[in-house]
Amino acid sequence: MSPVPDPDLVARFGADASPPPGAVGIAVSGGPDSLALLLLAAAAWPERVIAATVDHGLRPEAAAEAAYVGAICARRGIAHETLVPATPITGSLQAAARTARYGLLENWRARHGAGCVMTAHHADDQAETLLMRLNRSAGLGGLAGIRRANGFVLRPLLGWRHSELVAIVEAAGIEPVSDPSNHDDRFDRVRMRAALAGSDWIDVRAVAASASHLADAEAAMAWMVARLSEERVVVEDEAFLLDPAGLPDELVRRLVLDMIARVDPVAAPGGPPLDRLLATLRAGGQASIGAALCRGGPRWRVAPAPARRGGK
Repeated sequence: MSPVPDPDLVARFGADASPPPGAVGIAVSGGPDSLALLLLAAAAWPERVIAATVDHGLRPEAAAEAAYVGAICARRGIAHETLVPATPITGSLQAAARTARYGLLENWRARHGAGCVMTAHHADDQAETLLMRLNRSAGLGGLAGIRRANGFVLRPLLGWRHSELVAIVEAAGIEPVSDPSNHDDRFDRVRMRAALAGSDWIDVRAVAASASHLADAEAAMAWMVARLSEERVVVEDEAFLLDPAGLPDELVRRLVLDMIARVDPVAAPGGPPLDRLLATLRAGGQASIGAALCRGGPRWRVAPAPARRGGK
């Protein structure tokens, strides 16, 4: 057993990851994927790596698991910190835990002046995400899957299989933590993971590569919409006016979403509500979305909705 990954694997990892200057933050849950990320990063950038484990406070074992990760880091001279939410997580647990986790990691990154936080999402995660979103009729943005970079968060393992990461941790002689939620079939992702494991015809690497291509296409669409907005959207007082003539439906949809976001940043309509709104605008009608009043015609208009009388 070797505490250091094979040099060829470290070289491959270094080619996949290019962190900005400064400390390299690693989010480590104690599972095999994040432990492999920790080992690869520590070998690729000695003396630069720091690590953090988030204890969401949802399982009594989590504190001991975080301490276990801390001990692994200490043996390798890696600074480690356990992050705990200031208030209990409630509501939709997976979504709320994710929001809390990234908020804690960003605060930790900023406190330590790290240039990034790396997470251990891999090709199997990407394939699961893409297939789940296909089941939900997602558009291009959704099918782009897990982004390789999102602000300060980097995901350098999207080209790696889960089995490869498990082998790295086994070779280092480390026993990873097992999170029972990863086997709870109440969650969509767990059911999709089981379906993929039982399939011999889905090429996980190919699916993950397709998600990467779709992410490139999504970035190109965003670039195009930004430039079309400068050409086609006119600002009059608090209103935004769009000339949709001759534009493909997808570009019109994105331009309308952009105008709504500029009036009401939290409205973010999608799916059937957005389809109904666009049909109304094409017919020359009007409808409200959040705090925005939208009206069709030769030029589509999005403006703040008038205040209701009587404060009701």
